[in-house]
Amino acid sequence: MEKETVPGGSGSAMLQSKEEEEPKMTDGKKKMKVMVAIDESAESFNALKWALDNLYGIVGFTPEAGGGGGILTIVHVQEPFQRFVLPALSTSSAFYATSSMVESVRKSQEENSAALLSRALQMCKDKMVKAESLVLEGDPKDMICQSAEQMHIDLLVVGSRGLGKIKRAFLGSVSDYCAHHTVCPIIIVKPPKEQHE
Repeated sequence: MEKETVPGGSGSAMLQSKEEEEPKMTDGKKKMKVMVAIDESAESFNALKWALDNLYGIVGFTPEAGGGGGILTIVHVQEPFQRFVLPALSTSSAFYATSSMVESVRKSQEENSAALLSRALQMCKDKMVKAESLVLEGDPKDMICQSAEQMHIDLLVVGSRGLGKIKRAFLGSVSDYCAHHTVCPIIIVKPPKEQHE
């Protein structure tokens, strides 16, 4: 299990040095590299569950540690903290956050990321799938696509919140953006029908 924190601007150097070489061959077959993007939403964990349930036998993940299966990377992207704050219901100008406030927010973000990744890695462990985790900082849409390209991911799995066309146009959709901008095949896992309704 490996965890790296990569800030948005300098993420490429760390990612490239980590995954520069091609996946090793096992029994004459290339190891498949799968990335699952998670956030706080139930839909992202549904996507991870789907990947574990449906790709486990196909990709060839093996229960043995260091076995000959594929590589599963779980990625979480933290939004960068803006040092300035615009009051919502006020006409006054923006103010800058104090350094103690910035440190408090960063610590909270790190704790949140650690909890999310711990939950995700436990799901993998329960299915006897070896996984690595990665924490990035930046815009989730861009960072997921960028890291998938830099790590030479073979398959990207993301969850879908099931937004309608209008909400998706206004709020944006990470899965929709990734489907149009990632260089690898992508699976977008829709929410279960009972959750969607």
